[in-house]
Amino acid sequence: MASVSHPSWYVASRVLASTLGGYAFTWGFISLGAMLLFAAGMNLEEASTLSSMLGFLVLLWGFCWAFVAASLTRVWSVLAGGGVVMTAAGWWLSRALM
Repeated sequence: MASVSHPSWYVASRVLASTLGGYAFTWGFISLGAMLLFAAGMNLEEASTLSSMLGFLVLLWGFCWAFVAASLTRVWSVLAGGGVVMTAAGWWLSRALM
């Protein structure tokens, strides 16, 4: 079996993507999910709790996926970019609903 060696910046970028990008993606998921559930008629506290519980699974997925994905660019764009987009959408929806 051939071993693959990557430069230290590559490994550090994967670790940062998994922690910071995973956190940003989870934060966006929770904020957008809570506002969508609230818009669907669920109580705000229940919507926030449910989104937070599901957010733990999303954080675990993002953390693991950052290490197994083939493209480092895709990892950063999905986790960090998706987190920013979902957070902005959740913020906009919260302003529209409240």
